[in-house]
Amino acid sequence: MSKVSRLEVIETGARRHWTLEEKRRIVAESERGARQVSATARRYGLLPSHLFTWRRLAQDGRLGADDGVTFSRVVIGCEPGSPAVASPAMRRSRIEIVLASGVRVIVEEDVDATALARVIDALERR
Repeated sequence: MSKVSRLEVIETGARRHWTLEEKRRIVAESERGARQVSATARRYGLLPSHLFTWRRLAQDGRLGADDGVTFSRVVIGCEPGSPAVASPAMRRSRIEIVLASGVRVIVEEDVDATALARVIDALERR
């Protein structure tokens, strides 16, 4: 069995999935008057930027065009408390993977890719 040096799994709670009908209804509600985006977003627990994205997709006729492909934001930075400049021997890279379910997996740079794939596969099937 492959060795995994460090693995953290953190659950962040359930992620809300909106049906196409719900998205269209919320978009229509947000277009009823001035300043309705923020109020509508608050009412449904959305970020206004998320609702603006739905509105743009609806305007382009692509609101229902979910092809399953998404891109994630990548953040590169130093851990709190670590020196800004460290020797190459002191630096350790970490990768944080956030699954669609909201589960976060944090691994060190030397994690075995095969073992990590098995862990992610098991988490996605839960």
